[in-house]
Amino acid sequence: MTEQERAPAGIDPTVPSVARMYDYLLGGKDNFAADREAAARILKISPNGKEIARDNREFLGRAVRAVAEVGIRQFLDIGTGLPTQENVHQVAQRAAPDSRVVYVDNDPIVLAHARALLAKTPDTIVVNGDMRDPKAILGDPDVTRHLDLRRPLAVLLVSVLHFVGDDDEAFGIVRAIREALPSGSHLILSHVTAGELGSEDVGKGRAIYRGTTSGALAPRSREQITAFFEGLELLEPGLVETSVWRAEGPGELSIAGPGGAGFLCAVGRVP
Repeated sequence: MTEQERAPAGIDPTVPSVARMYDYLLGGKDNFAADREAAARILKISPNGKEIARDNREFLGRAVRAVAEVGIRQFLDIGTGLPTQENVHQVAQRAAPDSRVVYVDNDPIVLAHARALLAKTPDTIVVNGDMRDPKAILGDPDVTRHLDLRRPLAVLLVSVLHFVGDDDEAFGIVRAIREALPSGSHLILSHVTAGELGSEDVGKGRAIYRGTTSGALAPRSREQITAFFEGLELLEPGLVETSVWRAEGPGELSIAGPGGAGFLCAVGRVP
């Protein structure tokens, strides 16, 4: 069976998908040749790409456990990506079995895989939504039936905002979410930064992502990423590399030598 025949209806397997590229970097098998080729081009620019993808995934698990330990029982994961090991619902429900989770994505393959995975998991649902319209997500009847948005929840924007190329739009997305969260809620966020990449390599990376389903890649500075948490109380250790956020060991910087991109992350609490 060819890749075209394997692809769900409406999916062009010749166009790289950022979700499937990430799946490949994590060692997954839910990807096509175009995804692997695009990811390989990224790895030539930033050879630590697989390491920072892994570090980002591990940060997600530690952050979900951290907020579950302080009483959060509702999770809204926006831009969830393809299911892998240690998904939000698995981590949250291991820490607190009564946790309820909503996954949000608009990639048909992500939705199909997530729904198959969650068919027998009543406390977790997946809905079709676009992070560029956060008000629609927060007002989606499936979301509001599953989660009580008057009570504290954790919203995850993990490795997604850098696919919004316009700074004003990216900050508008986060602002709309922050303003809707009740006191005691948490924002879990990670974002790519140029790290040690020069402007030429950043330009090459952006060119690759222009040919993907995202159409954009916008590494942002520490100052810009910090601004996403305006008005929130940062949990210790603040804004740091994903590999060191509450790592059990000493952790290592995600930037693996000259030419490597990096990820910064933090968890903010609504006062």
